[in-house]
Amino acid sequence: MPDDAALAVRPKTVRARHAASLIVVRLRGKEPHMLMGMRGARHRFMPNRLVFPGGRVDPADMTAPCAAPLSPHTEAALRRKATVRLAHGLGAAAARELLEETGLSLGSPPRLDVLHYLARAVTPPASPIRFNARFLVVEEQYVSGTLGGDGELEELRFYGMQEVLALDLATPTRRVLERLAIWLGMTEAERNCPEKTPVLLRDRGWLME
Repeated sequence: MPDDAALAVRPKTVRARHAASLIVVRLRGKEPHMLMGMRGARHRFMPNRLVFPGGRVDPADMTAPCAAPLSPHTEAALRRKATVRLAHGLGAAAARELLEETGLSLGSPPRLDVLHYLARAVTPPASPIRFNARFLVVEEQYVSGTLGGDGELEELRFYGMQEVLALDLATPTRRVLERLAIWLGMTEAERNCPEKTPVLLRDRGWLME
């Protein structure tokens, strides 16, 4: 039987909030480059860490207009762990956060059909701030605007894969980059028809769902 005193002091598990991050990939030459920025020291979640643009899904994202909806293969992949409404909200949130944090746009309203689903990562239960984050990918050619944003991300630029993997990254970010390298090596047919999608739980490595 569990000790009553231990139960009394055990922290309550925080519910993971839905979030979306967007990896903008520049494919020039042999090495891919990804748009990333440094979160400031004042941020409660992952301060002083290099991250992709992204954030939590807002209620308005669920019904936000779009120029083109998610592609069938991306929606199907997201819907393994999301409703139709949430799948749309994840795509809309990714586009909104990209615009807010980087000044770059998928259009107004955004095109969601150019988004690809890469993976899902859930913050461990013991964390005081938790996210159920989906990582989406878009090629740079579908993004327009001038790099800038609201200042939330510092040192904002495209980082080469070798350069960024040599840095002190948060473990989930490193895992996602490694997964991205695998995804980039796939054919279009393999990307569009995955039998299962990867999820990172408690940093036990990738599980397939």
